[in-house]
Amino acid sequence: MPNSIALASKFLPVLDAVYKRESLTSRFDATNSAVQFIGGNAVKLFKIAMDGFGDYSRNNGFIQGSVNGTWETLTMQYDRGISLSVDNMDDEETMGLAFGELVGQFMRTKEIPEVDAVRFATYATNAGNSANADLSGSSDVPDLIATAQQVMGDAEVPKEDRVLFVSETCYKYLKGKITRMLSNERGVNREIEVYDNMEVIPVPTARFQTAVTLYDGSSNFGFVPTAGGYKINFMIVHPTALRQVVKHAMPRIWLPNENINADAYKFDMRLYHGAWVLDNKTAGIYLHRASTAIS
Repeated sequence: MPNSIALASKFLPVLDAVYKRESLTSRFDATNSAVQFIGGNAVKLFKIAMDGFGDYSRNNGFIQGSVNGTWETLTMQYDRGISLSVDNMDDEETMGLAFGELVGQFMRTKEIPEVDAVRFATYATNAGNSANADLSGSSDVPDLIATAQQVMGDAEVPKEDRVLFVSETCYKYLKGKITRMLSNERGVNREIEVYDNMEVIPVPTARFQTAVTLYDGSSNFGFVPTAGGYKINFMIVHPTALRQVVKHAMPRIWLPNENINADAYKFDMRLYHGAWVLDNKTAGIYLHRASTAIS
């Protein structure tokens, strides 16, 4: 048993570090009191609405308005899991690298891309405003982004804290439309980290779709873009527009002497999570997608 604890303490901190470094949507994970767990498969989100001004009466004073705070109950959407094994001798013959690689590679190449993909699809499905076009090198991407900013500005979405997610293709075209003046730099860096005060996050195509299909593991694993959906060109997201939570993330590591089925290290991972866009803040998400559907 002491060896089991030592192994877990060695690997589990690595899992957390990988997720925080590689996930593109974890910045929006809920950590405040606006989200409340109520057991089972439900989560409660706090929503507030209030009345605006009425006329002030010099005889009767203020018009009585109201403030309504409600908890909306939503159902968790995704309950995913997997069990993977590495033979004891395979791990020994690689000096312990086989199992360590398994853990890291699963997080980086399987779990994180899927979580990002389902979240981006949720944002896209519930975007308050959208436009579409099949981009090419001649597309005026800065103008398309400016239109999105104008639409969000008219909807009074705060300018602060907006995040610009762009496909790798859109990112290439955006860089191509920006003129830079170089003087005596020793190297050239054309990366765009901030655009019009928005953090710029390039997103791989596989994660950036309006709809994804999750396989159940009976014949296939993971996820794929849904036929009939669309590639996303870019999205501007304000964090106040959404809530997303990981209700249960359970990695377990079993040593070979604890594994009753095989002489192997076993890695179990279960992830129970959900993402929602608030009904009264859909304007906080602007979607620009391709015109041609995925076949």
